[in-house]
Amino acid sequence: MKTYFRILSYSKPYGSFLPFLVPVVLLSVVFGVLNFGIFAPILNVLFDADQMGRMDIITELPPFELSKDWFKALGNFCMSWLIVDREKTDSLFLICVVLVISVFLSNLFTFLASHILSHVKGRVIRHLRMAVYQKLLAFHPGYFNEQRRGDVISRTVSDVQEVENTIIATMVALIKEPLTVLLTFIALFYMSAKLTIFTLVLLPLSATIISTLTRRLKGKSKKGQDFIGRILGMVDETIGGIRVIKGFNAESFYTERFEETNSIYGRTVQSIESKRGMASPLSQFMGVTVVAVIMYYGGSLVLKENWEMAPATFFTYIILFASVISPIKAVSTTISNIQRGLVAGSRIFELLDATPQIQDEEHTTPLKEFNEGVTFENVSFAYEEGTNVLKNINLTIPKGKTVALVGPSGGGKSTMMDLLPRFQDPSAGAVKIDRQDIRDCSQHDVRALMGIVTQEAILFNDTVYNNIAFGTEATMEEVEEAAKMANAHEFIVNLEEGYQTVVGDRGMKLSGGQRQRLTIARAILRNPEILLLDEATSALDSESEKLVQKALEELMRGRTSVVIAHRLSTIHHADIIVVLRQGEIVEQGTHDELLALGGLYEKLSKMQSVS
Repeated sequence: MKTYFRILSYSKPYGSFLPFLVPVVLLSVVFGVLNFGIFAPILNVLFDADQMGRMDIITELPPFELSKDWFKALGNFCMSWLIVDREKTDSLFLICVVLVISVFLSNLFTFLASHILSHVKGRVIRHLRMAVYQKLLAFHPGYFNEQRRGDVISRTVSDVQEVENTIIATMVALIKEPLTVLLTFIALFYMSAKLTIFTLVLLPLSATIISTLTRRLKGKSKKGQDFIGRILGMVDETIGGIRVIKGFNAESFYTERFEETNSIYGRTVQSIESKRGMASPLSQFMGVTVVAVIMYYGGSLVLKENWEMAPATFFTYIILFASVISPIKAVSTTISNIQRGLVAGSRIFELLDATPQIQDEEHTTPLKEFNEGVTFENVSFAYEEGTNVLKNINLTIPKGKTVALVGPSGGGKSTMMDLLPRFQDPSAGAVKIDRQDIRDCSQHDVRALMGIVTQEAILFNDTVYNNIAFGTEATMEEVEEAAKMANAHEFIVNLEEGYQTVVGDRGMKLSGGQRQRLTIARAILRNPEILLLDEATSALDSESEKLVQKALEELMRGRTSVVIAHRLSTIHHADIIVVLRQGEIVEQGTHDELLALGGLYEKLSKMQSVS
């Protein structure tokens, strides 16, 4: 139940609803039990109290004392008031009026309880989903390369929805039904302790059978939630790679993969629903069996003239006990539903409890200015349980200079750039800005100094304006100025709605060059001190590359820039060219200096020239 109470903790502060919820639910249960207790006076009126029971006639209200005898005397006083010196039709009318009022109040308080819990439900789901989303934003980018995206989406969407549909939706039942069972058994004990003890001997048998069923249900539910994550992952993969799938005529291959996973999930769901469907009729059968046994046992006692319970009271007892089967059944159904919710909740908390690899220190050093440069001091980096991707890197990037990182694929260029905005932290050594280790600064301060343009133009399904002004409160004039500097204004104004045109999912309504120029405009608007360019032109055609390269030159003017490039022709102007191979700096210098060395850079340059 630890997971259950942790989920409910998202409804805090409890003081805003518990003081109202508890009395409302309690009154709902009291009137609900009272509804069935009214059948005793109805039977006494219809069949005559003298013949149906051995009731003591009490004409004066008994003095209050907290005891069973006082409650019995109070009941006899009410019965005497109804039956003695009163027409049966008048008594029956009064009892029916009381019954209607009791039923109305019971349902009124039930509605109020549901109304209160609807606010709790909304609060829990809102806070829980927000916590999951904030946690996703707290993870470093590499986390999502290590996890199945579909599983992460499943935990964020499907599992939270499962918690809402099972745990939160059953909160009323989980509070009301056990209270109903408790108060009903108190009333049954009051009516006949001997008969109620006999019933309690029978109930554990049915409870054991039902609990066995719910345990099996929990295991199946976890398997089902895992397969939902796989299905979402395959759908995400299919949408992202639809061009490749169709281009290679791989539709049937992916259909078979999906069919296999979907079939396993379908069989799991079928098993879950079968077991859940079995819980309700099984609990009903066990309940009716217990009622039948009690009816026979109690009825045989009633036939003995010296037994304490009157026939009318016994009939009321049977009706009251039969009524308790419904809340017991509801509790068993609720528990079986909660098992699914607990599985979903545990998957959510696995995500929430994961520790982000990149975290700020408790006390960070402010980093508001950039005056000197960036330094890599003996930096090494390795992924978990892997070999070093970077090995003892030493590099100084003076302020205002452009440094280009080149070399064969897998040399560590992207990893080295990821260390600057703290997308990763070095395994050894330190990355410093103005001689300050960036791990001692907040991630926000470090990234506030930087603008990033990646090889893949990352745009959001929003307007051109919002994509350029992303993360800022820029005016239209500022956005237009940035677009002009990025050679993007001309094509933007020719779009259907200009700057208010929605670019589509990942900007797919635009060409590659147009998307890239929008990302450059976004970086220009940010006006960063340090610019990170990760192969920003490598995926473009020659015409688009010229336009983008011109925009990049405008962006880089007067800024400290770190550029990753495979096309060496785009970085001839760099102040420092760093050649990386297998995680090590093997050459460093200007374009002319490196050509004169006759090493790896010259080899790469000749290969591209021949190409």
